[in-house]
Amino acid sequence: MSVNVYRPHVLVLAEDDANRQIANGFLLDPNIKTRNIQVLPSVGGWGKVLESFVSDHVDKLRQYSSRHLVLLIDFDGRIDDRKRLFFDGFPDDVRDRVFLLGTSSEPEPLRADCGKSLEEIGKSLAEECFHKNSTLWLHPLLVHNSSERQRMTDNVSEIIF
Repeated sequence: MSVNVYRPHVLVLAEDDANRQIANGFLLDPNIKTRNIQVLPSVGGWGKVLESFVSDHVDKLRQYSSRHLVLLIDFDGRIDDRKRLFFDGFPDDVRDRVFLLGTSSEPEPLRADCGKSLEEIGKSLAEECFHKNSTLWLHPLLVHNSSERQRMTDNVSEIIF
């Protein structure tokens, strides 16, 4: 389902199919306003997420002031380097509407550790956002997202819940 670009909405751009499954699982939470959030097709790597952000999404963020964008990547053990690379690429005029989230390595170890499918993990993360708790979000593979999660919660909770 496509979102109404003239109303507040969130797009999710995932690096790969595993991250897309987590995002789709997020949409399974019954509290989500699914008409306000859309998971885009995965693009095939964190570098392609950055490339797509710059080439395809910056202008659209400027055109649609009610648009927010979540970039969902694997940090591959390089959290600070990837954050710096992405944050340096966020133009000042759209920076407050772009959010960078992901596992510190890859989603598969999180799936194995939790004993849940990637979609179930996504649904659990949504439930925690809605109920304002942080059990799974504090998992060692996700805890580095704390400041971005808080910033995202402050900016998009009313749109998606």
